[in-house]
Amino acid sequence: MSKVSRRKFIVTAGATTAAALFIHGCSSGDDSADQAADSAASPTDSAAPAAAISPEDAPEVTTAKLGFIALTDSAPLIIALEKGIFAKYGMTDVEVLKQASWPVTRDNMELGSAGGGIDGAHILTPMPYMMALGTITKQPLPMYILARLNVNGQGISVSKDYTDLKIGTDSSKMTEVFAKAKTDNKELSAAMTFPGGTHDLWLRYWLAAGGINPETDISVVPVPPPQMVANMKIGAMETFCVGEPWNAQLVNQDQGYSALVTGELWKDHPEKAFAMRADWVDANPKAALAMTKAVLEAQQWCDLPENKQEMCEIVSQDKWFKVPVEDIVGRMQGNIDYGNGRTVENPDIAMKFWRDNASYPYKSHDLWFLTEDIRWGYIPADTDTKALVDQVNRSDIWKEAATAIGVAEADIPTSDSRGVETFFDGVKFDPEDPKAYLDSLKIKKA
Repeated sequence: MSKVSRRKFIVTAGATTAAALFIHGCSSGDDSADQAADSAASPTDSAAPAAAISPEDAPEVTTAKLGFIALTDSAPLIIALEKGIFAKYGMTDVEVLKQASWPVTRDNMELGSAGGGIDGAHILTPMPYMMALGTITKQPLPMYILARLNVNGQGISVSKDYTDLKIGTDSSKMTEVFAKAKTDNKELSAAMTFPGGTHDLWLRYWLAAGGINPETDISVVPVPPPQMVANMKIGAMETFCVGEPWNAQLVNQDQGYSALVTGELWKDHPEKAFAMRADWVDANPKAALAMTKAVLEAQQWCDLPENKQEMCEIVSQDKWFKVPVEDIVGRMQGNIDYGNGRTVENPDIAMKFWRDNASYPYKSHDLWFLTEDIRWGYIPADTDTKALVDQVNRSDIWKEAATAIGVAEADIPTSDSRGVETFFDGVKFDPEDPKAYLDSLKIKKA
């Protein structure tokens, strides 16, 4: 385990103690007490026309409870509700419920809607696997991934105290931060959103690529996404990795800058997933398919350039993110102000929901996440990762949904592997030989 800073009590994810009480007043309003009212929001007036549903295809149930965290990549679930796309496919009573943190998402998923929790969620891709293994739940909880929600669109940010260092993709410059902290007798913290989740893995990869061991050189601690900026303001961390809009908000509030956006770390890397409890899907296969259709159609809508402004205006509302539109729309369009004098206009490294097969849940990508979780000791080294991916990843449901909504055959991937992936530092991951990749890494726990 990474060493724990004495400040960890300030930033621990899902905290309900003094930390959460302190942050509540200066966070973005991710108030769990308002969840029920916020999440019962009515769709917008521009609802999608109802699809013709034959009796044999009608969903077994019309209701489902889905969780989301206030991150831009949750937009497809929100848009599917707001635009009436869930209802279009017969899921007329879907609720999209704000979750305070990833641990809360996990706990509510474990409860299930029958126990007062949720049936599915916008979720960090590795979490359904750790839940299925039982490493983060009270007991193994079978899960299915039905779609990837997005690629790209995260960031690694650094405190404004180190603006003059202009830290970028080369994390080795963080050693200068360490030297300054040592002089100031200050402990160092790097924040991510959930141990073993995507943001943790991007942060650890970036640090290790620069020769910094995240297990020994800096305390890596979990913080709920909406609390990142507030914690940076009070000096609780030197760097963090999180999804948007929180990196952009940090820049807009002049509290720090972006070392990189994660599309620079690994172009078109996988990120969040649309996942559901396996027992719910198995009991309601037509309803699960209907919701997958709706999510895919919402992803298509979100990815159209002409819809991005409206999408950002919708998710910015108090009932969803409660952040200014200006903190969301720029990076969503690929206009990136890094906050250190550098600006880039490059939609190709911005968040994608549909284009370039962003929605397809490649099994090869899930295999990389599991390999990295073995690297850092989050799951057992002897895990049969291929069997686990085949159990959790339901690309077959994705393909059925895509065909049903009219996606051209040529646009439906024929392979569950995207092939060899290359990272910013030249390291390659061959999904046919994950052990060779793991063996090649110099800094690791496993």
